[in-house]
Amino acid sequence: MPDPAAISSQGRDYKLKNNDPHLLSNLPAYSEDGSVHAVVEAPKGSIMKLKYETKLGVFTVARSLPLGLSYPFDWGFVPSTKAPDGDPLDILILHEGSTYPGVVLRCRPLGVVEMDQEDDGKRERNDRVVVMPGWDDRVGEFDDESDLPERLREQIEQFFLSTTFFTAKKPEILGWKGPKRASSIIKESNKAFLLQGN
Repeated sequence: MPDPAAISSQGRDYKLKNNDPHLLSNLPAYSEDGSVHAVVEAPKGSIMKLKYETKLGVFTVARSLPLGLSYPFDWGFVPSTKAPDGDPLDILILHEGSTYPGVVLRCRPLGVVEMDQEDDGKRERNDRVVVMPGWDDRVGEFDDESDLPERLREQIEQFFLSTTFFTAKKPEILGWKGPKRASSIIKESNKAFLLQGN
């Protein structure tokens, strides 16, 4: 079976390397001041789920969101992480603005929406980490998830449920945890990335 990371061009075979330090997925997970790096995939307002393809180093369209839905905030990932699903750790970046795919923001963990979903007939965790940029933002200043208005938390939960409505995943919200748990998930995912040897 051919190597999926190999491509052929004009009779020559090339091996794509995913350990290139210039790939967004291989940037450090943390900045020098300890902030978490967040790479934007789908900006606020996008009706398409964009995905960063680590083997190609480009953004591709994964799918469109269900009719009437758009991302309420920037959506992305923490570089140099490996989540339980094998991809970089997904994050929701809570701020008023809308950036662009590939923009890197320095953020701090705010909390995590604990979720599970069905995959191949069994339930598996698919928690969603929520972060905020390090600058003062008009959306408000929050120290942890309990500072978020209840209505905003409910809308974030509903967004996560609605985006997978037409799939067989059957997601369920298990609850919210604070910045300590979010930080722990980021650290665990960073460690998993480093242990895999890239």
